[in-house]
Amino acid sequence: MKNGKFKFLPHTADIKFQAYGKNPEEVFENSALALKKILVEDKKIRKKIKKNIIAKGKDYESLLYNFLEEFLILFDSERFVLSEIKNINIQEDLKLKAEVLGDSAENYQINEHIKAITYNEMFVKKENSKWVSQVVVDV
Repeated sequence: MKNGKFKFLPHTADIKFQAYGKNPEEVFENSALALKKILVEDKKIRKKIKKNIIAKGKDYESLLYNFLEEFLILFDSERFVLSEIKNINIQEDLKLKAEVLGDSAENYQINEHIKAITYNEMFVKKENSKWVSQVVVDV
């Protein structure tokens, strides 16, 4: 399935997706939205809870891994599910800050339990004038 922001690709045991954007911030945001789609039913998530996310990396792949891992931690520890990302900012030293809005997972049907984000087949790169990421999640 492809919606312009991300698409899911075939994978034997896990779930693989690619996300797209005009810059690194947008590709990270769309990667998080793909992760949300794996977790919860395709229903509008209310914007009742605000969280601040900070992630660091040594390259774009480790930054994306750490960024997406923050959502799994919030989901597992606080039952937080993402609705929208606001004010995402990636600094030159590969430190990411974002304000995210969401709701309690108890209010939604959970599709899939994600065990982990993986580095398997992961990339973040600029292709022509667009940015693309690829992520495989262990389910």
